[in-house]
Amino acid sequence: MKTNEMEVIKTGMKVGAILGGIAFLVFGIVPGFHYGGYGALMLISKIAGGPVEATLAVRMVIVVGILIGTLCLGFMSIVIGSVLGTVSGYMVHVLSYLKAPADEEHMIEAEK
Repeated sequence: MKTNEMEVIKTGMKVGAILGGIAFLVFGIVPGFHYGGYGALMLISKIAGGPVEATLAVRMVIVVGILIGTLCLGFMSIVIGSVLGTVSGYMVHVLSYLKAPADEEHMIEAEK
């Protein structure tokens, strides 16, 4: 691939990553908090064998679970956005490649 072609694909990847990050900020923070905290609470309750009291250790585990849930959802949103952006960059590249020979044929006919 030429340098210009790679720039189209890289630009699509960057735009997709930015859109994935924006989608995470709009739609993903609250579910990340919710599912991360819920998962940590279920994990600590299974380890303890029943309901747990709100001690410092339990609260720390829940906060770590919230952070892990939010970060995982954020990373997933950015990666999925990057993949979709890369695919759209490839599609733009292919469409421009398919269109280019037709334009060259018209230019050759116009010169005659």
